[in-house]
Amino acid sequence: MRDHAIRVHEHGGPDVLRWEAVDVGDPGPGEVRVRHTRVGVNFIDTYHRSGLYPVELPSGLGLEAAGVIEAVGAGVSDLDPRLREGQRVVYAMGAPGAYATRRVMAAATLVPLPDDVSDADAAASFLKGLTVQFLVRRCHPVAPGDAVLVHAAAGGVGLLLCQWAKHLGATVIGTAGSEAKAALAREHGADHVIRYESEDFVARTRELTGGEGVAAVYDGVGAATFDGSLRCLRPLGMMVSFGNASGPPPAVEPRRLAQLGSLFFTRPTLYTYTRTRADLLRMADDLFAVMGSGAVRATIGQTSPLAAARLAHEALEGRATTGATLLDPA
Repeated sequence: MRDHAIRVHEHGGPDVLRWEAVDVGDPGPGEVRVRHTRVGVNFIDTYHRSGLYPVELPSGLGLEAAGVIEAVGAGVSDLDPRLREGQRVVYAMGAPGAYATRRVMAAATLVPLPDDVSDADAAASFLKGLTVQFLVRRCHPVAPGDAVLVHAAAGGVGLLLCQWAKHLGATVIGTAGSEAKAALAREHGADHVIRYESEDFVARTRELTGGEGVAAVYDGVGAATFDGSLRCLRPLGMMVSFGNASGPPPAVEPRRLAQLGSLFFTRPTLYTYTRTRADLLRMADDLFAVMGSGAVRATIGQTSPLAAARLAHEALEGRATTGATLLDPA
């Protein structure tokens, strides 16, 4: 079967992305063939492309997509009888390769989609939503009355994080780079939004919390915000560093955490939190439940043709996007 995919033959900028014809075969034992209907774009894709998180070259790109199972290999029904031909599915795990019209992949990474979640919403929210699930449920379990700081609150993760933290009863303080992005964050649950270019986010966070600081900081920005994020925390607060949008965060001296109030620090990954299929399904059920209730909704900011993935990467790295970015394989 002849299809197309975005491939990377060398690490570098968005210009290294190539649109190539590929052969897609039949699934082997434990595998399925999926026809993609929507593909999600995430910052980790740019890390794989650039070499910040090296992948073996040549390589596909992308971790997240929604689609329909076309063929099933031996043993898949034993893993999950729902994974059959015609079943709508979503995934955000496994080897890079989601930027493709079709692919053969391990069935264990796939999650059946409920009827009330569209393919577009699934591809826009699954990787980001699973990330938010472990951020607010496990890294720092958000409790009613908590104040939390969410960096890049108008981004794909940020908008979901603001909604879910607000749903759990938190006072949500967000940061954003423009008034348009600040307004979007407020529409999605942020009680207060701090503008990077005109306000000192540390001083403003302290002011908003009566000098106490926040219970947790969720920082996907990295280098530019890291030290300030630590200074926003209350004693015994949790620093959650989960991204590198402005570059990798600096090293942390344990003494610094002690000096700022016996702080906690974590650098989590989705791979660790979904290391078993049982964990993956439990987290997915939690995400689909809050989406189904309307408490958390996907926000699709922009969609590009799959063949134009380079433009999507340029916009994402240029901070010219809001919400989720999708690629359309059609």
